[in-house]
This record gives sequence, C-alpha cells and structure tokens, in this order.
Amino acid sequence: MTPPITIAIDGPSGSGKSSVSKEVARRLGVAYLDTGAMYRAATWWCLREGVDLTDTQAVTAVVDTMPLTMSVNPNDPTVRVDDINISEAIRDTGISTKVSAVATNIEVREILRTLQRNRITAERTGGFSQGKGIVAEGRDITTVVAPDADVRILLTASEEARLRRRAQDVHGTADAQAVEATKDEVLRRDADDSTVTQFQIAADGVITLDSSDLDFEQTITAVLNIIEHTTTPAQ
Repeated sequence: MTPPITIAIDGPSGSGKSSVSKEVARRLGVAYLDTGAMYRAATWWCLREGVDLTDTQAVTAVVDTMPLTMSVNPNDPTVRVDDINISEAIRDTGISTKVSAVATNIEVREILRTLQRNRITAERTGGFSQGKGIVAEGRDITTVVAPDADVRILLTASEEARLRRRAQDVHGTADAQAVEATKDEVLRRDADDSTVTQFQIAADGVITLDSSDLDFEQTITAVLNIIEHTTTPAQ
C-alpha cells in the first residue's frame, strides 16, 4: 500500500498556487486544502456578524465559533459557513480588500492553523482521500502548519507575471488598466501578510519553483516532477 503523502505549497498572491495545487491534487487523487479560503471565509463571517475588523479580540471570538465546513474534493472545493455556500462570495473584491485585517490577527491564525493541521492529519488516515494524503496551500504551510510535509514547495513568479495572472482572473483581461486595478490588492496583501509569516523566501528544505516563464501545464509538470523526485528513494 502506498503511504499517505502531504504536499505543502506556499506562495505570494498571483503565483498560481491555488489553481496549480488543485490540479496537482486532482491528478494525484488526493485531497486539496485552500487555506486562503479559510481566511476569506472568516472575513466574510465577521462582516456578516457586524464585527469591526480592527477589534482583534472580537474578531478572534467570532472566528473561534465560526461554523465552517470546507470540502477538500479538488473537483468541488466548496466553502460553507452556517450552511451557506460562500465559495463565490469570498472571491469578491470587497473580501479581498479586507481579508488582511483578519489574516494578520495572530490569534485567528492559531485557530485556523489548528483546523488546517487537523484536516491534514485526517487525510493521512482517512477522509476524502481515504488515507492517500493532501495538497495544502497557503502562506505558511511549508514553515508553520506542516513543516514536516513530505514535499514542500514555494511557488513564486515575478511581480509582472503575478499581476498579469491576477488581473486575468479578476477582470478577465490583463491589459494595462486591469493590471493597475489589481496592483493594490496583490501587493498590499503580500506586504500585510509578510508581517506575520514569511512566504517570499524559501525556508531550509523548501524547494523554490519560479513559474514566471511557465504556462499552467508546464507548472503542473514541474510540480509533479518535484514531488516524484522528492518522494522516490535514492537508489
């Protein structure tokens, strides 16, 4: 029987880590955990509950009791809070511009990290993947949440490439106007989050993959090659 595998992928905004991680999980037949969606869900829930995001204690209290349900099926990574499907709502620009206020809350990070570790453990013993494992992606998976993961990758890209990709995702085009409209969201989010976790430079043992000059399929292939090389015993 093949042992379970935990693959941790971190990276800055627009690096492609979500779409790449999801496809890698699909091809490997394992679970997929989008930890960024957890912070977005927490932001959505706090706003719905009327919590001032600058009130760190109130935010922590609300997030601690958040009725969050996340699918780890890479074909249907649904996010629900209080049984409301918010998978689309959390991608709204209104959430994107506010999520850092929640994501930089240290106590909130500890709450969500615990949930993330529990899910990773569950997928190594059963769960959706039936014990095959999981691909978990975010900002601090390789360093804090799962530093003992079987494979740890920092997926990065040039600022130009990241802005272009995010503009395409959000606006459906990567022309100059769309890129400019996306710049604040991407760069400010990275700057804010870098105050609480390091995801710009690979930690010891973490493999850096620069996808600036790679298309989607080439990036998938590169990640799969890293996984194969890392998990294959030396002859």
